Amino acid sequence: MALVWTVVRCLVSTQQQEQRSDAQAVDYRKPQGPNSLKRHASSNCSACVWREQSKVLRLETIKSQILSKLRLKQAPNISREVVNQLLPKAPPLQQLLDHHDFQGDASAQDEFMEEDEYHATTESVITMASEPEPLVQVNGKPSCCFFKFSPKLMFTKVLKAQLWVYLRPLQQTSTVYLQILRLKPVTEQGSRHIRIRSLKIELNSRAGHWQSIDFKHVLQNWFKQPHTNWGIDINAFDESGNDLAVTSLRPGEEGLQPFLEVKVLETTKRSRRNLGLDCDEHSTESRCCRYPLTVDFEAFGWDWIIAPKRYKANYCSGQCEYMFMQKYPHTHLVQHANPRGSAGPCCTPTKMSPINMLYFNDKQQIIHGKIPGMVVDRCGCS
Repeated sequence: MALVWTVVRCLVSTQQQEQRSDAQAVDYRKPQGPNSLKRHASSNCSACVWREQSKVLRLETIKSQILSKLRLKQAPNISREVVNQLLPKAPPLQQLLDHHDFQGDASAQDEFMEEDEYHATTESVITMASEPEPLVQVNGKPSCCFFKFSPKLMFTKVLKAQLWVYLRPLQQTSTVYLQILRLKPVTEQGSRHIRIRSLKIELNSRAGHWQSIDFKHVLQNWFKQPHTNWGIDINAFDESGNDLAVTSLRPGEEGLQPFLEVKVLETTKRSRRNLGLDCDEHSTESRCCRYPLTVDFEAFGWDWIIAPKRYKANYCSGQCEYMFMQKYPHTHLVQHANPRGSAGPCCTPTKMSPINMLYFNDKQQIIHGKIPGMVVDRCGCS
């Protein structure tokens, strides 16, 4: 299917380029009348028409490729109502959605990255608490806890984040109320600490107890908005009003300060080399270029696809004039000698990447898989 798409595009592209060469040349050395300028503007619009044709062809190709690569003869006949009935709300499914990147929320910086198969990747990071900035303190309180993160870590995908707090030993069983407050700079009205988590714990440990708290959501917000990270205040009061949380160390409590355990999925990508041209829909570029194209499965009526609901597929369009073929000088010479005897170079994808997909098959089973060659990463003439 990909081969047929490429051949069709090459044939149409070549025919269009020949028509431009024969009928649309403009001699800029001579004064241009109004009619001549109108004709030239109209000729430039043909690129817009060609891009639209390329986009429609790309969408139809994507439809057939997905069905073919999933080994489906036709799209499963599953309506949105049926999907809502069949789709479980069990934790394993949510974990699958959280763990895998379904490309629907890919950031703009990913457009300029490629796989890095050499460098080591980070999987887990432990960050110890330090004293917050004076801006959030009143009379030196609270003395804990600020967590500092490297810029590299903040660009990773957080899979799991646990805040670990050590609770001092009790003499008898007691209910402990643990709360976490988000620190903000002190104003004239005083401190403005906002409670973000609270737990009720039945504690009977005479040897002390490490308590873990899910911190993923807070950490994700900090990574997205670093300026909001002023730190947190932690307290854990028992029924007698004693604060059991170790936030400032007493003698013999070394190594018991709070810490964050973060499991991340680091992108294995680096800055892309040998960049092809990237254009937007308003570009006047006539050369071979990569254009944005978002595939919306809901617009297709494909409710059987659970995730992603849409993804950035991109497409290639533009001319491959012989003068641009510096990468293949031998081809340039042959085509220059006999331009009518060769179909010429074609604007086509030179690098593609896969997408993850969660979907119902024709037996109404939920399948997770990776579909290769669904995203155009780079375009070129070949």
